[in-house]
Amino acid sequence: MRYLFIFAAAIAALCAEPVRPHPANPHYFVFRGQPLVIVSSGEHYGAVLNQDFDWRKYLDTLAKDGMNYTRIFTGAYREVPGDFGIERNTLAPAPGRFLAPWPEREGKLDLQGQNEAYFTKLKEFVTEAGKRGIIVEVTLFCSTYGEKQWSVSPFNGAVKSWKDLHTLNNGDVLGVQEKLVRRIVRELNPLDNVIFEIQNEPWADRTIVTEHLNPYMPKRWPNTADVADDASLEWQKHVAQWVHSEEAALPNRHMVAWNVCNFGTSLKDVLEGADIVNFHYAYPQAVQWNYGLNMPIAYDETGFIGNTDAAYRKQSWRFILAGGSLFNHLDYSFSVGKEDGTDSQPKSPGGGSPALRRQLRMLREFIESLPYLRMKPDPQVVAHAPGAVAEAIGARGQAYGIYLTGSGPGDLALEMPAGEYMLEWVDPLTGSVLDQRPLPHRGGTARIKTPPFAEDIALRIRK
Repeated sequence: MRYLFIFAAAIAALCAEPVRPHPANPHYFVFRGQPLVIVSSGEHYGAVLNQDFDWRKYLDTLAKDGMNYTRIFTGAYREVPGDFGIERNTLAPAPGRFLAPWPEREGKLDLQGQNEAYFTKLKEFVTEAGKRGIIVEVTLFCSTYGEKQWSVSPFNGAVKSWKDLHTLNNGDVLGVQEKLVRRIVRELNPLDNVIFEIQNEPWADRTIVTEHLNPYMPKRWPNTADVADDASLEWQKHVAQWVHSEEAALPNRHMVAWNVCNFGTSLKDVLEGADIVNFHYAYPQAVQWNYGLNMPIAYDETGFIGNTDAAYRKQSWRFILAGGSLFNHLDYSFSVGKEDGTDSQPKSPGGGSPALRRQLRMLREFIESLPYLRMKPDPQVVAHAPGAVAEAIGARGQAYGIYLTGSGPGDLALEMPAGEYMLEWVDPLTGSVLDQRPLPHRGGTARIKTPPFAEDIALRIRK
């Protein structure tokens, strides 16, 4: 009876805490007492600051489609219609419809004040997301990118250059930023479905070229991984410290995410105070190069390669089957008036659709069908996949998840210990099982034929 009580108390403690790395495998999350892999496809971060966006309908749609995450910007940054080629941009409110954290006085934002209507809506949004089991990444700040975005920045005029905005050399703005962060942290502290991200794409304004991804091609974007400079990193450390010090006297501690770079790089160090490493437009290698950090490696934005579902489905499967913990697609099918995610935007740099969200749900269900807390990247299990590229995770001799992009049929060579296995070939497009059969294996190389496939296929192996 005593041990039963201790076990019940431990479960209750897990359930009471905000989403965090899983103690049994910190590459994944635990949320309300259950292990969690995050797979989602959400709107362009304006759900709170855009007063015309029906955020309740949006959250209902995410929940219905099986999405478990959304990302929001705080209002410290916004865009104007047409930015980045986005026709109906939720991050670009119509004139007079921008809800800022600061009150407007005589046509200007008063950065010394606080807009209570904003904080009420922010807390209500995150609360309602939590009721639907949706994690909210609250991105506190964002790079400015250029003069066009600077022209509508709340900080325009308060600091000389947008290049200095996210550094410690930004004058009185530093105090404004700290006050904003601490207020947001206090408001959201009681909620368990929050991750704080320091800054979106900090390398965009203060760029250091680091990884030369393909040495046979020119060393320029998009063949480089750009990271933020030292001045930016020092400021980011301060933001993380604001979050942690504010929460020190509060009941809950939330994770802080650090957005490192596009594509991927091998990190020498993790920013002080960061609990998650976020990449954008990430290669699977972003996970492989950094797996030894023993923390969640996340892919929290994609897009910009057209509007077909297949491109983003393949990105998601490859990243998660490489050992990633989080995938979030930037979904342009959500817009004002189309909060049900049915906007087929002809002019946008990315995709999104109900069909894609169904496919992403299939990915999460595939991972959840495996004992993934006991699994890790296993590039050796696939010895040869003719006509295809493989990503694989495994618990050696017990279970494997394998994803192939390419075409088949083909003869797949697997290196596994001896055992009695069950093979299931899964269609990533529909989630349906294409073929199922036992595999009695004496050890060494097992050779099996794939079903026919045109773009991609998944294989689930269980002992």
